[in-house]
Amino acid sequence: MIQHESLNVYGEVLESCCEDPVTGFFRDGCCNTADEDHGLHTVCVKLTDEFLQYSKKMGNDLSTPHPEFDFPGLKAGDQWCLCALRWLQAHQDGCAPKVNIRSTHLRTLDVVDINLLKAYAADLQ
Repeated sequence: MIQHESLNVYGEVLESCCEDPVTGFFRDGCCNTADEDHGLHTVCVKLTDEFLQYSKKMGNDLSTPHPEFDFPGLKAGDQWCLCALRWLQAHQDGCAPKVNIRSTHLRTLDVVDINLLKAYAADLQ
């Protein structure tokens, strides 16, 4: 598996998203990606209760711990590398979480317009 270059949406070095809990397709704390990452886990978000409930309703329960996969379960305030399409869907449904844009991978722009990301950017305000 070959990792795509670690660049954010500005073409700069991708910053870490979260080490506790460790996030990312590669579980390296960054929203890095590869061709095998069919979910495109590239958007670094700060989770909210509203989004976690939404995600569970949509069939992806991020709140429940799964120790067998070394997954602690997530809570509001945690940062996480989210699938670009799921984030866009949440935006369309009015409950997208804020984005750490400097920790969001360049490949996100294949799915989400940069101006929309900037509108949600927590690290630009």
